[in-house]
Amino acid sequence: MNPIRPLLRGAPLRSPLRSPLKLPSRAVPRAFISTVPTSISGFLDFKPHEPVSDVKVDGFVRSVRAQKQHHFVSLGDGSSLESLQAVVPADQAEGLNIGAAVRLHGSWIPSRGRGQSHELQVERATILGPSDAKTFPIQKKYQTPEYLRTLPHLRSRIPFNSAVLRFRSEIIASLTKFFGSRGFIQTHTPILTSSDCEGAGEVFHVSAGDPTPPPSTSETPKSFFRRPVYTTVSAQLHLEALSQALGSVWTLSPTFRAEQSDTPRHLSEFYMLEAEMSFTDNLDSVMDLVEDMLRHISTDLAGSRVREELLARTGERTSDLATAEQVSQRWEGLRGPDWPRITYTEAIELLKRSETPFVYSPVWGKDLHTEHERYIAAKVGNNSSPVFVTHYPRDIKAFYMKASTENYDSTSPGTTVECFDLLVPDFCEITGGSMREHRLENLLESMRAHGIAPWSLSSDGPVDSSQETENNLNWYVDLRRWGCPPHGGFGLGFDRLLCYLSGVQTIHDTSAFPRWYGRCDC
Repeated sequence: MNPIRPLLRGAPLRSPLRSPLKLPSRAVPRAFISTVPTSISGFLDFKPHEPVSDVKVDGFVRSVRAQKQHHFVSLGDGSSLESLQAVVPADQAEGLNIGAAVRLHGSWIPSRGRGQSHELQVERATILGPSDAKTFPIQKKYQTPEYLRTLPHLRSRIPFNSAVLRFRSEIIASLTKFFGSRGFIQTHTPILTSSDCEGAGEVFHVSAGDPTPPPSTSETPKSFFRRPVYTTVSAQLHLEALSQALGSVWTLSPTFRAEQSDTPRHLSEFYMLEAEMSFTDNLDSVMDLVEDMLRHISTDLAGSRVREELLARTGERTSDLATAEQVSQRWEGLRGPDWPRITYTEAIELLKRSETPFVYSPVWGKDLHTEHERYIAAKVGNNSSPVFVTHYPRDIKAFYMKASTENYDSTSPGTTVECFDLLVPDFCEITGGSMREHRLENLLESMRAHGIAPWSLSSDGPVDSSQETENNLNWYVDLRRWGCPPHGGFGLGFDRLLCYLSGVQTIHDTSAFPRWYGRCDC
């Protein structure tokens, strides 16, 4: 009788096969799994007193020093700024050229040389990906950041650049942990949008098909979408919609600006960390969140390996970076208690009293220039602590910001909004946030004041469908019609934060594949 059939009928098993089938075990000993590293950073930390045989190391050749009987090979795999030294017999060294991907088998032994406590005595070398040393563009000698930016597909192989990318990953992991502990929901907002959040017009237009104009015909070319579409400049508006469904939300997503700027502070594609707090009534709670978040990062990663690597200043690369002392001071400043908070009006008065000869005179109602922000960060923050500047004039801020209460600042000569910029020493503004205008009538009035389609907006209900294409913010207005609670949020330039905490001087070098005006090389 087939022993499976009674089971199919639901009957109890009546079979001689009463014991489970036993298979021979071929498990690798757990001691081996737990003690032998798999990455080069792990091997550099692995310092046994006795030689360990039969180990395997994968990596890329960074440099080779050939001698008669042995070749000394420096190996990296992106996990460490330092290289692993491998001693390879001359008869095994064929093809071990700079840039080659290799697998080395041998013994991990205490080193008799300088600079490394242990080394790999190679018994067998396998070339997994050959490299022509004569044509490989990345060389051991110093190469300027400007030159390396012409090789975006290869420059991440530079040890310092790979360390910056590892640092980027660690900050993201720390942020995920922070927001998770606060009950925020991570979301993914769209890259393509029909809304220009900031209203500045510096957007990339999206189209489909052949960009060359078609031959003249009587038919009008059909649009892929029913309305003009752009790449997003901010996730904020969509986050506001999601916060009404999920509560407090956050995202880290790419944003795009079509600014014709080639400065160390500008990219055409960059990442923004944005968050929205639902059911919050005051601006202080949003600033508290930003302060707690940045303090968490600086505390959580204070002892990380990659932070120590980024603070190391060796070789010619030193001239391209802020000093280790400067960067350490920045980290200390973020961990400091109670960051100063001043109003825009107070900042203008402070600037006017200053004896510093500014290129641009501080005037109430005008944006703060970089020289102004740098002075405020130095004077108010003592060149260490970040500084919040709050309640800017309404006319220089976005339409969605909530108007300040009338009695908030009696010294202000004009209407202000509940917003803030966070200024840090050296780098100036890295974060901006506000309370959002959640009241329908007030939002419509603000949109009219900012020149946003005033005639097609009505508090009575949705606009006529024939007018719908005239305004791409009707959906945003709808959020105020049906249960919109008080809420606020912020946006932080993620690449600028990386610059600030790593000492890298330009935002072009914190992105793996930077795009800026005139440059999109791969």
